[in-house]
Amino acid sequence: MRPRQLMVGLLLLGCGAESTARLPVDLEARVEREGVVRRAADLTFRYTEAPGRRSPRWEDRRASIVVTPTTILIHKNAKVGLEVTPRTRRDVTIERDGRRVRVRLGQGRAEVLWSFEPPDGDVEGWTRDLRAAVRRAPQEDVP
Repeated sequence: MRPRQLMVGLLLLGCGAESTARLPVDLEARVEREGVVRRAADLTFRYTEAPGRRSPRWEDRRASIVVTPTTILIHKNAKVGLEVTPRTRRDVTIERDGRRVRVRLGQGRAEVLWSFEPPDGDVEGWTRDLRAAVRRAPQEDVP
């Protein structure tokens, strides 16, 4: 009976949460070339569609974030949830809300909000660096 319990325990341990931090080689090379300002792995993001509207939808998503001087990237390994670059054409706003940092993208029904608690507790620093990346990525309204 003991070997069976050991096997079940090892299987359960092996089924633990996998890291979300692995980027494809080309994307990792790009953010390294740009110069990583901040990086955090395996955070819980609150993803909200149409925040502030009568019926917003939200869910918690586990993902990682990379900030460079011109890019904000929220991803789960190769799957990109949010990418803000100089080519981004939607409005982007960075907000601080207590212990959380909010990245607001778009307007109206198409608006989405990604919020998270910085793992190092440096809400002010994360907000500053995210705002700097957005300022360097010129914003234009989408018709």
